[in-house]
Amino acid sequence: MDKKTQTELEAAAFRRLLAHLQQHPEVQNIELMVLADFCRNCLAKWLVASAVEQCAEMDYEQARTMVYGMPYAEWKNAHQLEATAEQLAAYEQKQQAKHDK
Repeated sequence: MDKKTQTELEAAAFRRLLAHLQQHPEVQNIELMVLADFCRNCLAKWLVASAVEQCAEMDYEQARTMVYGMPYAEWKNAHQLEATAEQLAAYEQKQQAKHDK
């Protein structure tokens, strides 16, 4: 497969991932962090890092709007729930396990 086609396929898959996350706001970022060690905010940070690598203009809020499909404050107000004690404990355990390796 040539590099251009690979890049186009990767971009299409990323757009589908963003659409999937936007269609499922009930999936909380804390859950993503516990299960997959990344969340929507991580994706936004990776977008900004990629923009820097490509000498493109994109700030964190622009990236979060791209990932969330709306301004972050709006998404947070509409969809983000308070993390439970169990979720926070699971997150802390996951983080500790990473540092213990």
